[in-house]
Amino acid sequence: MASVNLSPIAENIELLSREKNIDPQIIIDAITEAVLKAYQKQYRHLGEDVDVRYNPEMGQIEIFAQMAVVEEVTDPAKEISLEEASELAEGAEVGDILEIQRPFEGMGRIAAQTAKQVITQKVREAERNIVYDEYIQHVGESVHGFVKRFEKRGDIIVDLGSVEGLLPRSEQSKAEKFSLNERIRAVIIKVSRDVKETYGQQIILSRTCPDLLIRLFEMEVPEIYDGTVLIKGAVREPGERAKLAATSTDRDVDPVGACVGMKGSRVQAVIRELHGEKIDIIEWSENPAVFAANALSPAKVNKVQIIDPAAKRIEVIVEDDQQSLAIGKQGQNVRLAARLIGWNIDIRSESDIKREVASQMAQLITVSGTPIKTAQAQLGAEMVARLVARGYETLEQVAQADVDELADKLDLSMDRTSHLIQIAQSLMASGAAEAVGGESLEAQDEEEQASGAELATVGQSTIESGQSIQMQEGELETTETGIQPAETVGTETAVPIPEVIEPEAGSPRPQGGLEASHE
Repeated sequence: MASVNLSPIAENIELLSREKNIDPQIIIDAITEAVLKAYQKQYRHLGEDVDVRYNPEMGQIEIFAQMAVVEEVTDPAKEISLEEASELAEGAEVGDILEIQRPFEGMGRIAAQTAKQVITQKVREAERNIVYDEYIQHVGESVHGFVKRFEKRGDIIVDLGSVEGLLPRSEQSKAEKFSLNERIRAVIIKVSRDVKETYGQQIILSRTCPDLLIRLFEMEVPEIYDGTVLIKGAVREPGERAKLAATSTDRDVDPVGACVGMKGSRVQAVIRELHGEKIDIIEWSENPAVFAANALSPAKVNKVQIIDPAAKRIEVIVEDDQQSLAIGKQGQNVRLAARLIGWNIDIRSESDIKREVASQMAQLITVSGTPIKTAQAQLGAEMVARLVARGYETLEQVAQADVDELADKLDLSMDRTSHLIQIAQSLMASGAAEAVGGESLEAQDEEEQASGAELATVGQSTIESGQSIQMQEGELETTETGIQPAETVGTETAVPIPEVIEPEAGSPRPQGGLEASHE
């Protein structure tokens, strides 16, 4: 029986199998494929269809040509006559396929080189498949190894024991520097069969992904390991700051306290591993508003309002002195919080809200006017009622009214009408329904009545301008419908002038009872 003697081929197969931890059959398949390609390269002029097999009993590689049995041979490379076939195999018939062993005494230099390349390639593919099958199920998990060497492009090759891992420069924190043979922990983020794009390494590691933060807390916090505390999310800006959200399945266990540990021992261990990266541990909530307020820690939040659930937009209101803390250095705090909760966050201060409310109220005043009823303290209830009855419902209408027309409609003197318009204009200028300086119209009216009316003698009474004037034992009391009785001094009436209150800067103007909530 002709065969290719690659002795001691059996011993080589076994040795290579143990060394590479590869199934012997994979090596046998690689060898047979290599011999087939080498044979075809060396004897391609024959044009035969050949098959290569390994004979485990002989420890040899055997080569067979596939020949079809025919009556008349037209292709000697692939056909054999029935007569010749009968000599080789008793009972051969037309249409049968005979396997005729071919001698293969040796390979030329090119054929041997081809065989070697094929075997090497197949063995490497087998090794990669083994690594892939072993590590693909560990993507997202942490591994530790030692820095083996540094590549020119800044990548680090990590010795993981039986295999190597690649820590690309892009997956390294800027705050970290490693030395040769230094212990290093990282997370597997990718396992690849094709190593062309990964510089020959199958296992890609990372020191910057949030999974590393989670894995470190799982190692440090027993409550996470046993499922009492659950990590709901983590975000990082590697080397600078990170946020981790946790919740508890046991109401008696504080998730934040469990992660921090006694005197901060647990979180400090994680910080050391991350070379000083600051970590905010917050309590997770299924309510996005509560979660947002927690996520902005260490800033204190006054109010959270969901603006657009579909667009996932939230507005957060904080005190003025908390705004910079909530935003963080170069927006870092709010940026991490937004990534953690998965919502867009707008941060506004109380001053911003007050200015906006004041602006909106000013616009409302401009559009609709200030209700005349807001000036009741200055004009008097009866005068306000008379103005409303005659179509003057806003201060703007009174302030801009024609003196003659207004006096005619209200049946007032020109002086009183002018004073009425002046009060309205003063109120408009001050931005509030309070006179800035001067007497109220009611006070002026009272004084005019007290000084200008002819007073009746004791026991007599005179009716003037709808007022009732009564004299009783030297004391004068003037009463007008809707006006409170005034204090009397001798025979003259003294009407208290209302206190002038200047509106605080930035405070909203009264809007006829409109209130703005600043919770």
